Amino acid sequence: MRSSNSYTYFFVITMAIASALLLSVMKINLQGLQEFNMALDTKKNVLKTVGALEARMSGNEVEELYTSKFIKKSVPNGEGGKREYYLYGSPENPEGYVLPVSGKGVWSTINGFIALEPDKNTIKGISFYDHGETPGLGGEIEEDFFANRFVGKKIFKDGKLVSITIAKNKLLEQDEHAVDGISGASLTTGAINRFLRDDLADYLPLLRERDEEESSWR
Repeated sequence: MRSSNSYTYFFVITMAIASALLLSVMKINLQGLQEFNMALDTKKNVLKTVGALEARMSGNEVEELYTSKFIKKSVPNGEGGKREYYLYGSPENPEGYVLPVSGKGVWSTINGFIALEPDKNTIKGISFYDHGETPGLGGEIEEDFFANRFVGKKIFKDGKLVSITIAKNKLLEQDEHAVDGISGASLTTGAINRFLRDDLADYLPLLRERDEEESSWR
């Protein structure tokens, strides 16, 4: 009987240790996969802002295109820190600049990217990809119909950074510094107005670096 009990205890302890080891390995592997998918999602959205993301691209294709077309750089933000951005193209012949932006929404932190043309004034594209805003309302900020409203808009007026104003007004389609908002999402888009303006101000050292021919901003 004692031998039988010892075997039972040994079996239970062995299974407990094996299960704990298996769970640890699975957790490590799952965490690595999650981190890989998050990094891949970020790269997809960087590509999306410059119109380089194609439907049904494989992960390898995304990685290859991202690696060949983007250079991660940083610029002082004026407060002793630095803000990272992505140079699209080559330093000698840039095709655009992709700036990470983020801020507090209604229910979550909203993360995204805004891409600028080489003139550092005209919006090439925008993407909001990581948030927990209400589906069907604020959550529509990630939809293409909303992002497309930003393309071609300007962030400078008479040499001054004015960012982009989002408001529910179809007439804003005619304003090069504003876009029509989303019905029922005024709080979410109002939050974007605030953090987009603040984040763009952090990139002023980069945005102010321009060639003489870019005086057409004025």
